Amino acid sequence: MTAYALAHVHSVEFGPDIVEYLERIDATLEPFGGRFLVHGGEVEVLEGSWGPDLIVIEFPDREAVRAWYDSPAYQEILALRTRHMVADAIIAQGVPAGYRGADALKH
Repeated sequence: MTAYALAHVHSVEFGPDIVEYLERIDATLEPFGGRFLVHGGEVEVLEGSWGPDLIVIEFPDREAVRAWYDSPAYQEILALRTRHMVADAIIAQGVPAGYRGADALKH
């Protein structure tokens, strides 16, 4: 089942390390079937508060997200981001096709 790597970015110190990270991340995603669905951009807050950016990367399943994150290729560039960005990062499981909100009541 589809899974997602999400990051809620609070702040970024933009510079050469972030540029290098952005130039290299796509190559780390490809072997695991990852693709950006959301990468920053304008958000409209409907409720509560929100930081400046949201990043959503789709993967075929949870195992692919974890394999990408733990891969030597991604670990090699991870510090380029974490040294210059404050963000919360999570893995979230998707739902099957045809899922409806009331399906949550079945658990």
